[in-house]
Amino acid sequence: MNIPNLQSLLAVARGDRPADLLLQNARIVNTLSYEIEEASVAIFGGRIAGFGDYQARDTMDLRGALLAPAFIDGHIHIESSLLTPAGFARAVVPWGTGSVVCDPHEIANVCGVEGIRFMLAATEQMPLDVFVMLPSCVPATNMETAGAELSADDLRPLLSHPRVLGLAEVMNFPGVVFGDENVLRKIEMAEGKPVDGHAPSVSGKWLNAYAAAGIETDHESMTLDEAREKLRRGIAVLIREGSTARNLDALLPLVTPANAHRFAFVSDDRHADSLIREGHMNATLAKAVKRGLDPVLAVAMATSHTAEIFGRKDIGAIAPGRRANLIELESLKTFRPQRVWHDGRLVAENGKLLAAISETPAASVRGSVKLQSFSADKLFVPAKGKKVNVIDVIPDQIVTDKFITMLPVENGGWTADLGQDIAKLVVIERHGRGGTIGRGFVRGFGLKRGALASTVAHDSHNLICVGMSDLDMLMAIRALIEFGGGLVAVADGRVPAKLALPVAGLMSDQPAANIVRDIENLHRAARDLGCGLSAPFMALSFLALPVIPHLKLTDKGLIDVDQFKPIELAADN
Repeated sequence: MNIPNLQSLLAVARGDRPADLLLQNARIVNTLSYEIEEASVAIFGGRIAGFGDYQARDTMDLRGALLAPAFIDGHIHIESSLLTPAGFARAVVPWGTGSVVCDPHEIANVCGVEGIRFMLAATEQMPLDVFVMLPSCVPATNMETAGAELSADDLRPLLSHPRVLGLAEVMNFPGVVFGDENVLRKIEMAEGKPVDGHAPSVSGKWLNAYAAAGIETDHESMTLDEAREKLRRGIAVLIREGSTARNLDALLPLVTPANAHRFAFVSDDRHADSLIREGHMNATLAKAVKRGLDPVLAVAMATSHTAEIFGRKDIGAIAPGRRANLIELESLKTFRPQRVWHDGRLVAENGKLLAAISETPAASVRGSVKLQSFSADKLFVPAKGKKVNVIDVIPDQIVTDKFITMLPVENGGWTADLGQDIAKLVVIERHGRGGTIGRGFVRGFGLKRGALASTVAHDSHNLICVGMSDLDMLMAIRALIEFGGGLVAVADGRVPAKLALPVAGLMSDQPAANIVRDIENLHRAARDLGCGLSAPFMALSFLALPVIPHLKLTDKGLIDVDQFKPIELAADN
């Protein structure tokens, strides 16, 4: 652990010179000894100097308040919040988040290396540590068209950046298992640094091979048995609690005091509205404790355990030499922060951000929607059989089921079917690489009319649209082309709600309050159309991700993820 001003820090620790700040009479949530410890904490140069009575230039009497390490999110895609990095930091710092381990593969799939460089530049000089795992799967598979393709050689120069920790989730698990040279080169490139996994439902010998390749974590477990097997094979289990995928209830019973060091909490994908209204890691901890997890252990799973898994010895605990990323907590039930310090500087108090965070110019990642026009005939789905393979949505999960049924035929083409709750679904390549279109159907959105569309469509982020009416779908698609990406709802030929996302078609640089207002309007519009999903646009965005079982749609067509190959839309062909 490289500590700036080590001689001066040691002098303060010995008591030979005054600290910068003394936090008196704290009840310290010690995530190393798993106890509540009563002591005062001396801080110098942004580091913890020691515990006890010290002289200090400044003192603050906490009067028995709880003092904990600032929370760490071990896996998140900042782009999925729909906020720029600056907007994201403004949202999460007051909730007590001091660090995040982000995977910028959303913007990398749109803008390539330039997108990663933008995320690194946009997260400098913040009261939030944004560590980066380099995207391993751009594109995620060869069954879709992304805006870029990144090889090990493209990524290698970025490894030297001080905030780049390792290799992000390796989603192409068949490529790992069968020894695809391009995939293995990226894992080997990590050179002993952390390598994140992404292996939904992978078990048995396939899991053995996946772990043997050097995969160290996984955040895709949905059942207790799945998580237990991964834990036994040496893979740290990251318990995800996001806006759509919520796995805490299913996985928490596996955590014990003996094995908890191999668990951490992550959010993966959280929309701005849930960040602003519900909170971030603090909300996850409150839920975990309500479900019976020991409060001190819960804090450790959001701090020291995460830091250890990702090899960061400077954060995650309150101990001499560690950085003074601290939070004063209201209680170990609500986990609501009263004060937040970053490197010993007070940056938030009573839910209000005190530190200034400026936006980074984003000209290099704008103008990413390269569709010039779109016509109604491109929505036509020729009926080439009697039965159709339909994607079946599972509420609050990003996995889907497969459903086979018959659909109405009009003028030789399959159409949406209100009676079966089946809507038409299209994915349109939007990066200027051919304009290919995947056409299919989905059950479970509850739409009675209208259309929803988005340029957030994991992971290649093509334009995705679901609807009951071709005319409304056409209007939604054209609206997104017009304002350079975003989210839109269309009802009976009008646009009741929209959110422009001009930064890579993924993020808005507007104030979070404006974005939350627009998201609420979109959710209200979706409900008015009949949609009963809690996060309809998040659910829509994952219908194009061909590494999550079981059936998905990309610009290249319908994908059977279990077979890891395209299949015909017609079930009887």
